[in-house]
Amino acid sequence: MSFCSLLVLTCLACGKTLQDPAVEELWRDWKSAHTKEYLEGEEVFRRAVWEENLHLIEKHNHEADLGKHTYWLGMNHFGDQTNEEFNQRMNGFRPDLAEQDVGNHTWFRESTTLKIPKRVDWRDKGYVTPVKDQGSCGSCWAFSATGALEGMRARKTGKLVSLSEQNLVDCSREQHNHGCRGGVASQAFLYVKKNGGINSEQLYPYEGKDKLCHYDPADVAATCGSIESIPKGNEKALEQAVGQKGPISVALDSRSKQFQFYRKGIFQSTWGGDVLNHAMLAIGYNDSQENGKGTGYWILKNSWSKNWGEDGYMRLLKGSNQCGVANSASYPTV
Repeated sequence: MSFCSLLVLTCLACGKTLQDPAVEELWRDWKSAHTKEYLEGEEVFRRAVWEENLHLIEKHNHEADLGKHTYWLGMNHFGDQTNEEFNQRMNGFRPDLAEQDVGNHTWFRESTTLKIPKRVDWRDKGYVTPVKDQGSCGSCWAFSATGALEGMRARKTGKLVSLSEQNLVDCSREQHNHGCRGGVASQAFLYVKKNGGINSEQLYPYEGKDKLCHYDPADVAATCGSIESIPKGNEKALEQAVGQKGPISVALDSRSKQFQFYRKGIFQSTWGGDVLNHAMLAIGYNDSQENGKGTGYWILKNSWSKNWGEDGYMRLLKGSNQCGVANSASYPTV
């Protein structure tokens, strides 16, 4: 967004505040709900950004109510951020970093005979920890990695343990990850494999910033035996992996404002997929039909708190590799 555009928005916001008490009340309520405070002179700018985002949300939802979209948007804690700021702060998946250690991975082999359920949700089995919040650190890759490790460990041992994202943020730089400046889940798996383990969240809590590594080998909460990668773009192979193995780390193109403010429904886009910038966790899918009708979708766990999406989750249209969901998927064995 250009300076001139923001200046115009700022002027509009000033005028609209005086003319529309309802918008002023919404702004106050939103600031209170998300404990937002601004430096002197900053609030007018943030209010203008927030109003522009609110207008986008209202316009989209009106169209969704008319049947033009399959999902709805909602104002959330990202409301005062421009899309450029949002992408810089929240989307830390770095696919270029994975290319340096590709020899450490093996490829998942799609089966022509394997039968998997029409519906899978690993939350039902107790293999998924509650939704977490990465804050303003670009550590989505670490949350995606711990989610896959947590699920695989729970399936093997019968016990769900929350694992430490901060351990990965601080300690996996030798595997080319860059902490809050981005990384790759598969490289996090490689760290756990070479390190001999990862600590628990309880012992090594998340702080949302880069720190010195202080891994404790006396507290090995999970290990990694090998790293399996899904062939790029093969959504059928991803389905088999999720259905047969457990939660799988995936990456998506989440650059759009629609992704930023997703609230509910089955998300789909007519753009993106070539640029992967955000890591999430595929914890299930649904292909079941009711009365001959239905739309297949992925169930994805995010790390942007429960204020985003469907209590922190997204349903993503399945079958057309939406947002590049099958372009960089992997999982560990434990």
